[in-house]
Amino acid sequence: MMMQRLRIGNGGRHLALEDGRPFFWLGDTAWELFHRLTIEDAEHYLRTRSGQQFTVIQAVALAEFEGVTTANAYGRLPLKTGANGLPDPAYPDTDGPNSYWDHIDAVIRLAESLGLYIALLPTWGDKFNKAWGKGPEIFTSGNAWRYGRWLGERYRDAPNIVWVLGGDRALNTRRHFDIVSRMAEGLTEGDGGAHLITYHPQGGDSSSRQLHDEPWLDFNMIQSGHGEAMIASDARVLADYEREPVKPVLDAEPCYEDHPIGFKAANGYFDAADVRKAAYYALLSGACGHTYGHHSVWAMADGPMAGAASHGNPGNYIVMSWRDALRRPGAEQMRWLRAFGERYAPAGFTPDAGLLAGNFEGAGRQVAARGEECAAVYTPSGPYVDVAAGLKGLNAAGAKWYDPRSGEERPAAAVAGDKALRFFTPTAGRGEDWVLVVPEG
Repeated sequence: MMMQRLRIGNGGRHLALEDGRPFFWLGDTAWELFHRLTIEDAEHYLRTRSGQQFTVIQAVALAEFEGVTTANAYGRLPLKTGANGLPDPAYPDTDGPNSYWDHIDAVIRLAESLGLYIALLPTWGDKFNKAWGKGPEIFTSGNAWRYGRWLGERYRDAPNIVWVLGGDRALNTRRHFDIVSRMAEGLTEGDGGAHLITYHPQGGDSSSRQLHDEPWLDFNMIQSGHGEAMIASDARVLADYEREPVKPVLDAEPCYEDHPIGFKAANGYFDAADVRKAAYYALLSGACGHTYGHHSVWAMADGPMAGAASHGNPGNYIVMSWRDALRRPGAEQMRWLRAFGERYAPAGFTPDAGLLAGNFEGAGRQVAARGEECAAVYTPSGPYVDVAAGLKGLNAAGAKWYDPRSGEERPAAAVAGDKALRFFTPTAGRGEDWVLVVPEG
């Protein structure tokens, strides 16, 4: 059965299939997928993520790790050399059999066969705004349009594509704006507007800050990133949720599992508890889905330290191979995020801080929202949730706890007070997170 293209759902808050059914974006960052993996390795990766109930794979055509100057796994480069001696985006190299683009085609078709969408970045940001990394800067507004139109024409009929411009960069100059705008125009002309378009910003930023009002930007992406030990994805998502005109939003690059906090191993590493917190914070703040990431997987690192030299980070920066990382706890637990969202709010949650009679500060901060038939409160560590007493329409007797680690549910009993109904979590402490679900009626 052919996959349906994605569109913006009714109301403008969520993504949907062509037939109108809500679509839950459960993404994974596989930035180096096309550049570093063979087709056999790509199939192993995609089958694993499909089995874990992921729905979207985020990958880059002109990849970060010297993606236009070092060959893919089959010895092929993506672009021909231009008159200036640099790779030229206006001239993709499709000569002969088994070109770089033939490989991308095969991976996209394989993803389609597994029911996976590809959030396809035409280029990583260092190819138009070097800022850091290897570059080189090869884009102009002219070749950006030509490259975008070529890509749009090549993948016009692929149903499982979402275009993602940017690539970990802000737009610092008029030149940067012109390149991105022209690439968006080229993509739209090439594919006839068949696919959604968004933008992947640099860390700690959102596409909305510079591009929210652009007509080609269908939904917003946030990169809450890897620099903050205190997870704050809820505040970032909520800020975009409240913007007008209304557009869907998701955190497309939160803290990666096993990534050094603040890029320094001495600070420790983000773990599954951090990954879950970022995910449920975002979902209950109005996100249309969420993206998971692992530090070894995005780089397709062959083992500990592999890829670190290219990234300019010596030391214990990458700690395992991408194959080992595929089964990390946070990755396995993301299926329960999707199950929770699709069950309790298929078209997305509505943030509602008024559900809480009180809250904790710092790492224990709770986030509350309304679903289609329930209220929900995420608590990262317990020990209790205080729901405002007297809220109309809620059935406290039917309340239950949802376990983000296993997807299991158990009854939740309330202790009544003058101003709140207090629900004690089944367990408490770091990593003992729970979602309180209180049905309507």
